[in-house]
Amino acid sequence: MSNQAGQWLVWIGIICAVVAFFWQPVWMSVIAIVLGMIGLFSGQKNLNWAAIIIGVIALIVYYI
Repeated sequence: MSNQAGQWLVWIGIICAVVAFFWQPVWMSVIAIVLGMIGLFSGQKNLNWAAIIIGVIALIVYYI
């Protein structure tokens, strides 16, 4: 995967994860986690982990 594609995936994943706190928490969190996992194949590993972690936190907050 190219570096630019990885950057787009990570930023879309982070945006979805943040939106998950306010709207459609389950779907947006899952989308953020999946995009973060796909983005791990690019060079942006730290940001992808951030998207995954924020998505998981949004899921936990929703179910608590």
